[in-house]
Amino acid sequence: QELKALISQRAKDWFANDSQCPLNWEPNGFDFLSPCFQELDVMRKVLDKTAFSAWLDKFLPQLGQKDFVLETAKVSDRADGKLVHLDGLNFSRAWCLYGLVGEYPQKYGHLRPIADAHVHHSLPAIVDGNYEGTHWLGSFAVYALQQAGQLN
Repeated sequence: QELKALISQRAKDWFANDSQCPLNWEPNGFDFLSPCFQELDVMRKVLDKTAFSAWLDKFLPQLGQKDFVLETAKVSDRADGKLVHLDGLNFSRAWCLYGLVGEYPQKYGHLRPIADAHVHHSLPAIVDGNYEGTHWLGSFAVYALQQAGQLN
């Protein structure tokens, strides 16, 4: 309980006043976690629903728009140990979006196809024979798929 309280307090200390996350800065070339979506995900878990909704409306207001688009990250060379991180970025974006959709289906349900597209784009990479991704991407894929499975 103490650790949970500490994590919650630190997340609020660090992120409560954030706004306008620069989602257009992603990917930076070899991200494997989305800074904007990871921050969204932790705040979704530490704020109550009312506070989180108000926070998210300032942090990533574009997510509420029904025509929101987020292209999947493209890996130009799956044998490059840094570039293949972009497949991880796709999975991490997806698990955060699935969590948001699951908790706020009325407001953010339109984001599920975006999360699905991110998973489907990178899923073949977990068995493509390139060690640079296959040795770790499966864990990211499983987590994303677990989050998707909670929606059904």
